[in-house]
Amino acid sequence: MPDFLFTPLHSEITVTDVVTVHYFEYRSDFYFAGERHDFWEFLFVDKGEVLVMTNEAEHTLTTGDIIFHEPNEFHNVRANGVVAPNLVVIAFSCASPAMDFFRKRILKAGERERTLLARLVNEALLTFSSRLDDPFLAALELKERPPFGSLQMIKLYLEAFLLGLIRREGNLPKISNPMGYFENFELPQKTIRQKNDLLLYRRAVAYLRENIGRQLTMEQICQELSVGSSQLQKLFSAHDGCGVIHYFSRLKIDAAKQYIRADNLNFTQISEALGYSSVHYFSRQFKKFSGMTPSQYAYSVKAKMSDGLL
Repeated sequence: MPDFLFTPLHSEITVTDVVTVHYFEYRSDFYFAGERHDFWEFLFVDKGEVLVMTNEAEHTLTTGDIIFHEPNEFHNVRANGVVAPNLVVIAFSCASPAMDFFRKRILKAGERERTLLARLVNEALLTFSSRLDDPFLAALELKERPPFGSLQMIKLYLEAFLLGLIRREGNLPKISNPMGYFENFELPQKTIRQKNDLLLYRRAVAYLRENIGRQLTMEQICQELSVGSSQLQKLFSAHDGCGVIHYFSRLKIDAAKQYIRADNLNFTQISEALGYSSVHYFSRQFKKFSGMTPSQYAYSVKAKMSDGLL
């Protein structure tokens, strides 16, 4: 019997506390005067564009950009007056020396980072009773019965997000393979199919986004992508829990919300821009997916603005 030795699992980054988790849908004229605090914070632009002022300069951030604010760094944010942005803002405590990597950093999120942030925000929705769109939130309140391990999941998602960015951006040396491990290893057919399915899914999503102003049928989508409807439906069901047309409709409603918050078009113009046959059908679809009519959503945005929430 060999004498087994234990290898300690050292943590390069340890997040000790989460301060706030936000997902904002701001108006195009949003302005936040600024703050400084003694913990880390980052802002991720999920959609749109914002202008962020720090101690050093003003930065223009577009979809996919992430800006980090180190402890005690002043920062403010404002929309560009044209596009209504969607933002993720997360504040946390971390004293690990590796966090020096993020000082004065603006990075671009890839698919991996987007996925981790989406999971983190979703976990926060399941865990906390606090509104994640309240910019004046000072303390997150736990639900009475949050899911098992939810706080640890938030910690793990956040640490994986930070570690992944350092590994991606840090110009780490390539791993050598002196003994030729896996040189003749062939991917199983299942793995190859999974890769091909992922590429097809990405193509489909890109096609839907590019044609958001059209009325697309399932037949048109399948013909454009040269794929069968059952295969495509199965892919979207696995990735998004819904069918292709449902996903496309959801994209349209998200875009409609941005148009409403931008406040440049009326409802008829928005419905035409998104390819709806009539403003009445647009209104029915909007209520189906958001739980309120376009008028009610516009009113709620204005109400939040008057309360200082947007």
